[in-house]
Amino acid sequence: MVDSPHMNLTVKIGSAEFKNPVTVASGTFGHAEKYYDLDEVKKLGAIVPKTVTLNAREGNPPQRIVETPSGMLNAIGIENPGADGFIREKLPPLQETGVPLIISILGHTDEEFVTLAEKFQGRKNVSALELNLSCPNLGKKTLVAQDPEATRRVVAAVKKVSRLPVIAKLSPNVTDIAAIAQAAEEGGADAVSLINTVSAIVIDVNRRRSVLGNFTGGLSGPAVRPIAVYMVYQTAQRVKIPVIAMGGIMTADDALQFILAGATMVAVGTANFINPRAPVEVLEGIKDYMRSNKINDIKEVVGSLKRE
Repeated sequence: MVDSPHMNLTVKIGSAEFKNPVTVASGTFGHAEKYYDLDEVKKLGAIVPKTVTLNAREGNPPQRIVETPSGMLNAIGIENPGADGFIREKLPPLQETGVPLIISILGHTDEEFVTLAEKFQGRKNVSALELNLSCPNLGKKTLVAQDPEATRRVVAAVKKVSRLPVIAKLSPNVTDIAAIAQAAEEGGADAVSLINTVSAIVIDVNRRRSVLGNFTGGLSGPAVRPIAVYMVYQTAQRVKIPVIAMGGIMTADDALQFILAGATMVAVGTANFINPRAPVEVLEGIKDYMRSNKINDIKEVVGSLKRE
């Protein structure tokens, strides 16, 4: 079906504008230039590659992934070639897709976050930075995204050097995620993204050991979606900046739950492992919903959840 010329799907994150609100979650859409139909990839509002660290990482020991009812646990451990390797090897083919890139970065110190941010300034097709403040697989006792002051400090440090919009990715493994989002906003964040995976464990009862080589991992998929929708709703009520939502989105209806709850953009993650077309199908479903309900602008849907 031909899109209506009157249908406006564009969204803004800081100074960056995206042609529609559908992107992919970091770490779930690798090698888009090789394994996906390029014409389909070009339909997306943005691509978020796997998180990049300053230095190369081998990741965690196997086993790294295990299926669970309505979801999966992963403990990949941010395996990546490091920032310079990513810029040299991974970034060019991603840039050639023509799709705006939101680069996910993770530093082990404030200084590393700043250095990483500086490396991506002025790069072709790089439209924003996502600060991964919430990776649960690096063995730290406290994540930045579990500490409001640390979140505020890291965001502020990156904002001082970044000409790109800055997005703070938050962890659900906290008592009040909206309070962390407020701290990110106070630090100058242009948006927040949530939720990252939920800390979890699967035990092999015969071996009496964790199935995962890292012992614990992060739960994603439909199992976490109701939790994620609730956290997005909570956060959208307490911050003025946009919310990018993720957590078990498999269909357009799933994505629309997040948008109704207050999300400006949505990211498809786990669904990519079983259906590479999932993000495009989500986008087409959102368009169908807008047509059916005679909605011309996606902004009319954002945060329109009724309480009664």
